[in-house]
Amino acid sequence: MPGQPAPGQGQFRGEQQGLGVNGARGDFNVPGRPGYIPGGFRENDEVRDYEQVRRDRREFQADGRTYYREPGRVIVQDRNGYLIRHDENERFRELDPRGYRYERRGSDYISFIDRPGGDRIYTVTDDDGRLLRRYRRFSDGREVVIIDNTYGGPPRPIYDDVVVLPPPDIRIPRDRYVVEYDQADPGLVYEALTAPPVVNVDRRYTLDQIRYSPDLRARMRSVDIDTINFDTGSFTVTPDQARRLSVIADAINKAIRANPQEVFLIEGYTDAVGSDIDNLSLSDRRAQSVATVLTQQFQVPPENLTTQGYGEQYLKVNTQGPSRENRRVTVRRITPLLQQGQNQGGGQGQYQDQGAPPPR
Repeated sequence: MPGQPAPGQGQFRGEQQGLGVNGARGDFNVPGRPGYIPGGFRENDEVRDYEQVRRDRREFQADGRTYYREPGRVIVQDRNGYLIRHDENERFRELDPRGYRYERRGSDYISFIDRPGGDRIYTVTDDDGRLLRRYRRFSDGREVVIIDNTYGGPPRPIYDDVVVLPPPDIRIPRDRYVVEYDQADPGLVYEALTAPPVVNVDRRYTLDQIRYSPDLRARMRSVDIDTINFDTGSFTVTPDQARRLSVIADAINKAIRANPQEVFLIEGYTDAVGSDIDNLSLSDRRAQSVATVLTQQFQVPPENLTTQGYGEQYLKVNTQGPSRENRRVTVRRITPLLQQGQNQGGGQGQYQDQGAPPPR
């Protein structure tokens, strides 16, 4: 890994317009095409409310598909519906707006924030804004990779990252497979967030494959946080609901202390009211809001969390009307899917000093 990036927030934003670096690797964000943004996402997009998101949304056509760009998000319409990709740095800028720094290095963008104790968290993305790698550099110079999204080969269009698998054969009680957070004791929450897959996982998957493949995610148990129910059209976690996250935050922190490479996916969902695009965008922002609260109020390491929205695709209550139960978030451990064969035990994984590979 080269030396640490110089604090260069915004130093190249205007300089790189028009440079054909890396291409779009299958997406519409290609130099010379309408809507191209170096690095995939603007660094200064600030969203005050969802009406602003709607006003700022733009539609583009490329490769026979329709793309929608809005602040911090790209949505693609595929034959089977819609998929969303977000700015991987947005949550980190929000956590530390003064300390966040980034620079361009070759065809990649490298950002970092400093964490308590002298650790530094790096995020590497490509020119299309795709996450390549996230890792932690300790104060003594050691590095540990949290997420490596590159071993599956060159990035593909997000609609090609869907992995088709048979649904898992669930042989444990339903209330242990999907834990209802409001009714569960802390021990059951911790068990669900440290348990191995419910069926054998025979290889590693990329983070993108996990995000976009429901039957793959279903191989891991989950905790349905039914104490967080967003207002219609809102992605704000109210203070009273934020306080209810303490039990799941304690479980996640305990798991990370046992294994610093644990990764937890926070999934956002909406009810069926409104358009598919609005619901997908709202759900993605809701998941990110919960991840931010977990770090800001309960000191959950942000690098061990990742988020994804699924809109109205998986309704908890089968209704097409307004439903607070459907406006929710779910948390699941995805470490064994990312690191198959390395850390599949129930919270007993050991720290591995892998050394961070150099940016591509």
